[in-house]
Amino acid sequence: QVKLVESGGGLVQAGGTLTLSCAASGFSSSINAMGWYRQVPGKQRELVARITGVRTTNYADSVKGRFTISRDNAKNTAYLQMNSLKPEDTAVYYCLVNSGLRDYWGRGTQVTVSS
Repeated sequence: QVKLVESGGGLVQAGGTLTLSCAASGFSSSINAMGWYRQVPGKQRELVARITGVRTTNYADSVKGRFTISRDNAKNTAYLQMNSLKPEDTAVYYCLVNSGLRDYWGRGTQVTVSS
């Protein structure tokens, strides 16, 4: 059974740091890309950062230089270190895993940045 467990969300003041984790398990095929997306009410879910199996990364322009995505292939876990957080980073953050030509989503973790 495929399972994605996200953790690390919470409330932080502007300028603070949070690190999100996404632990993936139960996949019968190898995991390709892993990524983080975010969504606020009334808006579309948007890409925050993505990392491939060979650790090629891409980021949304709004987070470049502040967020860093990484992964531990031995643990099937992706991380998103978020520095210099801004109130506009407030959203539900979702983990995405691509495996076997399919995308799998986590349930999301709330990140709230107070001004």
